[in-house]
Amino acid sequence: MLEQELDIYDIQSFDPELGKTIIEFQALVNRKKFLETSSRTSNPTADLSYKNVKLEDLCLDFTLPGNPEYELVPGGSEKMVTLESLEEYVSLVVDATLKSGIAKQIEAFKSGISEVLALKTLKMFTEEEMERILCGEQDSWASQNLEDYIDFEHGYDMSSPSIISFLEILHEFGREEQRAFILFTTGAPQLPLGGLVSLDPKLTVVQKQCDGNVDDELPSVNTCRHFIKLPPYSSKEIMRKKLKYAFTEGLGSFHLS
Repeated sequence: MLEQELDIYDIQSFDPELGKTIIEFQALVNRKKFLETSSRTSNPTADLSYKNVKLEDLCLDFTLPGNPEYELVPGGSEKMVTLESLEEYVSLVVDATLKSGIAKQIEAFKSGISEVLALKTLKMFTEEEMERILCGEQDSWASQNLEDYIDFEHGYDMSSPSIISFLEILHEFGREEQRAFILFTTGAPQLPLGGLVSLDPKLTVVQKQCDGNVDDELPSVNTCRHFIKLPPYSSKEIMRKKLKYAFTEGLGSFHLS
């Protein structure tokens, strides 16, 4: 989009584990080349293991990691990766992941964008700004006063003990917990550009009516209206436990109410 060339280090931005492994493989390739050209090395392959394991013992083939149906070369599922072919393997994985493997999708995406605005206008943005525009906020509410952007209704207000506990819990959430909570309450893994202040409709917490023991109930949500139906739990720790259970185990559940 910004006409900047992607390289091996960009893989980590969307697949940290694959990116880390491919960079380590490239370092092994570079070390092999260095040893082969060093006059002081009598056995160039003596110190060329991957985490103290021979590369061949990893049983890698020429298919895209995580996608065995995608062969990097014809018959790739039958071709094993060796120390001698590692450089080719790394190059093909990078190409499939960042270049030719996504070329059609990138062209389709650019074609869609160009129907709305000229692609050249995007050059005014940095990579970080483009990511925020397209993907939303990465830090959900790191520096925001949550109470300023959340409404409390139907049994709750700012002074309610349950709401005080609720806000404290949200502030204590780590990044992954924040993302899981946002996905649970809005249906999207990240907030729009600007954070909670830009969420429309506004996030609203209401008291959930419970027939039995409130501590046995789970919170529920209306993702279309950004409603959180929160039982008035007897303690902050029970609320934390129930919230985390709801947005980890209950994600994807759909009921009419």
